[in-house]
Amino acid sequence: MGMGGAFVAVADDSSATWWNPGALAAGPFVDVAVGWSRSEFRANGAPHGRYTLTAVSLSTPPVGVSYYRFRITNIQPAGPTVTPPGDREDRRVGVVRSLQLNDLGVTVLRSIFTGVHVGTTLKFLRGRVEHTTGDVGLTPEAWLDQGDDATVGRGQSQFDADIGVLAVAGPWRLGGVVKNLRAAQFEDEAGSDGIRLSRQARAGVAFDGATWHGSTAAWTVSADVDVARYATSTGDRRVIAAGAERWWFGKRIGVRGGARFNQVGHKERSATAGVSAAIRSSLFVEAHAVGGGSDDERGFGVAARFSF
Repeated sequence: MGMGGAFVAVADDSSATWWNPGALAAGPFVDVAVGWSRSEFRANGAPHGRYTLTAVSLSTPPVGVSYYRFRITNIQPAGPTVTPPGDREDRRVGVVRSLQLNDLGVTVLRSIFTGVHVGTTLKFLRGRVEHTTGDVGLTPEAWLDQGDDATVGRGQSQFDADIGVLAVAGPWRLGGVVKNLRAAQFEDEAGSDGIRLSRQARAGVAFDGATWHGSTAAWTVSADVDVARYATSTGDRRVIAAGAERWWFGKRIGVRGGARFNQVGHKERSATAGVSAAIRSSLFVEAHAVGGGSDDERGFGVAARFSF
C-alpha cells in the first residue's frame, strides 16, 4: 500500500491474488507475504466504521494461494428506547454490527497473448455477522471496540470468485479486475438484510519507469478508478486513486505516496504514504499510513515479504 491503493496495474507479487489475479504472471518465481492493516472511516469528526485485515499470500506463477481475515465493523443508528432487565428507567442503546470473514483463495492464471494475462481467484468464504449493543453515551471508539470483540453469530459458508486481466506493452501496464462476482451475502440473525460483499469493478494504468528505454530509475506511477458505485457497510464508494513509487540505493529503500478520493457516500479524501526496506536482497519489510481530515479515512499497516 501507500500509492493511494492504485495497485490494479502495479501489483506483481503475491498481493496480486487480492489486487488483480491476472497480474500474478508478471511476478517473481516465488513470493511469500504477510501483512496486517487497520482503517477507520470518520464522519462529523468521529469514527463510524472500522476495517481490519490480516493477510497471508504465496505465489509461484501460474498459481497463488492466499488467506485473508477481515473484520468489518460499523455503528448502526441508535435503536429505540428499551428497558434492559433490572433497570428502573428506559434508556437508549446503540447497535454495532460487524462481519468476521475468513477468505481462502486459490489463484490460477493463463497468458492468452504475448503480454496479456488473465487470472481468477476462486474463494471459499466463511463469515459470521455479529451484533453488540452499548449505551449511547459510549464513545464511537468504544462502540467499535465492542464490535471487534463480539463473538456471537452463526457461521456461514459461501463461494465466490475474482477475475482480473493485465496487459503489458513496454513500460505501460493496463489492468482490470472484477471482485466478488457472486456478491456473496451473509445473513443477519437479527432479521435485517445481512451484509453483502458487493461486486466491484476497477480499472488501472501504470507506467514502469524501470523498463522505459534508456532509463535506469526504479520508479512507477499509477492510477485506478472504480467503474461503478458499490455499497459497503460504511457507505457507498466509487474511488479514484493515484500514486507513485521510487526505489533508491540499488532497490534497498522504496518510498511511495498517493491519494484516493471517494466520489460518493461520505466522500472521504485521504493521502497515503509508505516505505519498504530490503533487509536482505530477497527480504523486505514495509509500512504504510493513511490520513485525512476529521471526516476522512485514517489507518496504518505493516507487512513483510520474501521474494526471489
